[in-house]
Amino acid sequence: MFTRVANFCRKVLMRDEEAPVEVETERHQMTIIPRESHNISRKDISENALKVLYRLNKAGYEAYLVGGGVRDLLLGKKPKDFDITTNATPEQMRKLFRNCRLVGRRFRLAHVMFGPEVIEVATFRGHHQAEEDVEEDRNLSQRAQSGMLLRDNIFGSIEDDAQRRDLTINSLYYNVADFTVRDYVGGLQDLQQGIIRLIGDPETRYREDPVRMLRVVRFAAKLDMSIAAETAEPIPRLATLLRDIPPARLFEESLKLLQAGYGYSTYVKLREFQLFQPLFPTITRNFTDEGDSYMERMVAQVLKNTDNRIHNDMRVNPAFLFAAMFWYPQLEAAQRIAQESGLTYFDAFAMAMNDTLDEACRALAIPKRITTLIRDIWQLQLRMSRRHGKRAWKLMEHPKFRAAYDLLALRAEVENNPELIRLSHWWGEFQAAAPTQQKTMLNTLGDDPAPRRKTRRPRRRPTAPRRDSQNAS
Repeated sequence: MFTRVANFCRKVLMRDEEAPVEVETERHQMTIIPRESHNISRKDISENALKVLYRLNKAGYEAYLVGGGVRDLLLGKKPKDFDITTNATPEQMRKLFRNCRLVGRRFRLAHVMFGPEVIEVATFRGHHQAEEDVEEDRNLSQRAQSGMLLRDNIFGSIEDDAQRRDLTINSLYYNVADFTVRDYVGGLQDLQQGIIRLIGDPETRYREDPVRMLRVVRFAAKLDMSIAAETAEPIPRLATLLRDIPPARLFEESLKLLQAGYGYSTYVKLREFQLFQPLFPTITRNFTDEGDSYMERMVAQVLKNTDNRIHNDMRVNPAFLFAAMFWYPQLEAAQRIAQESGLTYFDAFAMAMNDTLDEACRALAIPKRITTLIRDIWQLQLRMSRRHGKRAWKLMEHPKFRAAYDLLALRAEVENNPELIRLSHWWGEFQAAAPTQQKTMLNTLGDDPAPRRKTRRPRRRPTAPRRDSQNAS
């Protein structure tokens, strides 16, 4: 008790002497961009986000549009979502909005629900206190020995909040009250120059949350920007910190990295900064110096195809993406198990699926609903060449046949294998053909060996036991 009182007194006495010096050295001078000097218009902002902003202002709170929504509006792009920051606490938000729910333990947030649209509202975050001063706030802020933040519910001012954000380009605030944009960290200049820059000391910020390394790479690829030298330098050294992140969170991050329409360029940068290995150790282990193996070609091509589908507003499925990315490690594992164990290839293939997916899930917690589909797509690869009789029609009835066919076509393209190319073309024509033509195609199959039929041994008729002649009478 005496220690707590002494720490509190020291904190009060030293606040006026030391705090202004630290803040002055870290903060840029705030810049206010008036309405006539930027291109943000309320007509481009979600009506529900405006409702939240207006109600907070009417209730006497500060409220700003912040983050990616402001960044994208300034770039002339359509934001995917709109985030708001305010000086209202989460509990005050819940009282103000009946359609509000509080989420998150590490970062306490308010979600205001408008049907399918969710407006995320965060309270201004404050700076962390010195280690000797946080005993009384242990329930608000908690840090691991590595420096990673385990809990972060320290509230502050908008100036503090700007310093606590990750990237300068994501720390721009739009004020609906006077239509100005506030810049506390030089974000507008970095946005104009195309630079991704971390706020604060990069190594400290990465240790607070290693996922920031992934965000830096993702935004550099998405926005086609360069990474500031001081922001890029620590990343390869600290990449292994990602192993401390829960696999479930890394799975969600992997979808943002690879299924946002910029997967291939993100993949190139992940390899450049040695961030791919903590996410996909199975794949990284099979990388070659030339970068031209079947597996590497497959990863590159499936990501390019995924980007193309997203840009054309077509659906993408993470199960197919992962099935393609892990196909060659799975194939290698099946061949190794078959050689070492003497099992049939089909049994070895099934055993290898368990090993491949178990290792993948240790790094990324891929949900079972997705691994089940991956297994279906892989197993169908073994059945695609068996087309005689009614097998082709039965195969096409499988729910994942189309995904399996797409993987077959991708394998043919990657390997440039004449047999795979011929098989892929046949299935492409068979799907588009009329039933009568399909029957003709099956009857004229000449490039496949006929399926082997098990020869049945003739049944022996049961014979009555011979009666001993001596006992016949």
